Amino acid sequence: QVQVAESGGGLVQAGGSLGLSCATSGSRFSISDMGWYRQAPGKQRELVATITTSGIANYADSVKGRFTISRDNAKNSVYLEMNSLRPEDTAVYFCNALVKITRTTYWGQGTQVTVSS
Repeated sequence: QVQVAESGGGLVQAGGSLGLSCATSGSRFSISDMGWYRQAPGKQRELVATITTSGIANYADSVKGRFTISRDNAKNSVYLEMNSLRPEDTAVYFCNALVKITRTTYWGQGTQVTVSS
């Protein structure tokens, strides 16, 4: 069973920065795409950013130019650097990891990010 664990959430003022980390473990097979999603209260979970094993990143329009996703393939880990944070970025941020050979996506429990105005 693959475990996915996020860390690094917290409270930050608008305009500030925060970094999230996500580590995976327990996979017998290679981790393929990894990503970050978020869910604000009363809203559906939405894409923030994804990244392939070769480092190709995809961002939601709302975070382009402010957030940067990166990964360390050797550690099966993914990171999210968040700058110029806004109150509307407040949400629980979830990490996911795709094991392509089994067509299974694994999710972490989420980490809270709160941006105060």
